[in-house]
Amino acid sequence: MLVSDFDYELPEELIAQEPPAERGGARMLTLDRTTGAYEDRMFRDFPEFLREGDLLVLNDSRVIPARLFAHRAGLHTQPGHHTTGRVQVLLTEQISEWEWRVLARPGRKALVGEVLSFGDGALCAEIIAHSEFGERTLRFEPVADFFGEIEKLGHIPLPPYIHRAAVDGDRERYQTVYAHERGSVAAPTAGLHFTPEILDQIRARGVQIAYVTLHVGLGTFQPVRVEWLEDIHLHTERYTLPESTASELNAAKREGRRVVAAGTTTVRTLEHCALAGEEFAADSGSTNIFISPGFEFRVVQALLTNFHLPQSTLLMLVSAFGGREHMLTAYRHAVAERYRFFSYGDCMFLS
Repeated sequence: MLVSDFDYELPEELIAQEPPAERGGARMLTLDRTTGAYEDRMFRDFPEFLREGDLLVLNDSRVIPARLFAHRAGLHTQPGHHTTGRVQVLLTEQISEWEWRVLARPGRKALVGEVLSFGDGALCAEIIAHSEFGERTLRFEPVADFFGEIEKLGHIPLPPYIHRAAVDGDRERYQTVYAHERGSVAAPTAGLHFTPEILDQIRARGVQIAYVTLHVGLGTFQPVRVEWLEDIHLHTERYTLPESTASELNAAKREGRRVVAAGTTTVRTLEHCALAGEEFAADSGSTNIFISPGFEFRVVQALLTNFHLPQSTLLMLVSAFGGREHMLTAYRHAVAERYRFFSYGDCMFLS
């Protein structure tokens, strides 16, 4: 299939620049993926679409304030050589305890061997590698509380289609209410709609709630630069499937209960782990699973998701789940009804 098969017309003004006035206040378009029938609802109605015995799986990754500003402290490789200047750094992926892949701007000021100083020296890092796609690899000097320093020094990295600077309110609203495991540089946005009250309503209906972790990387925003789907290769992202969730998934499978995923990140984690065998087991690692039409879903039977970019790998994933023609028809309806799109926008429920 062609990447262009997943295109649709989206007016710029429908891209949400702010979150809804109240968390949980988004609209929700429901889609029956068998018939293609859709209905305009509100997210607060979501508990009504869940059944007693369902297993709802959420991604508990926590967004870190990954946009940092550094001063160039000099080059390790050239003793006596000193450079200055401000560099913006966006953490994109943690490789090991102290090493991160990053994007640096301006790139010409971020040379291999150079040392960057953040927050008057609270954090220091050496640039140890430069990739062909412009990413750098930083090795940070060990500190007692790395993420604590990041929380103090960093800024929330809003997506590139939000054309404003991050404000203090984004630290709370660009984060799910159940976020726990630190490591994402973008929010698992389907989860942004949940409130503690809605989660309580879901539990009261006899629905189990379980968690996985997938740390969302910058690749979620990068445009597809190839023509054919078979040429797409995704960035890897780190995931964890806890033992408790593995047990709940196995029980749901044995008992014929429905597994409902909140977000494409949850789908990718569950379907990646399902490739290992018939039974789920606690696991952690990295995945670059690419889901597109023709994919055989082994786990997920219903999906809550936000609206996705034209020609994006996430639109390909939901098209694999809901059917490409059904999805594009539903998206055209959403545009006509002026739904709000992308991270801070409205959502869909596919069942």
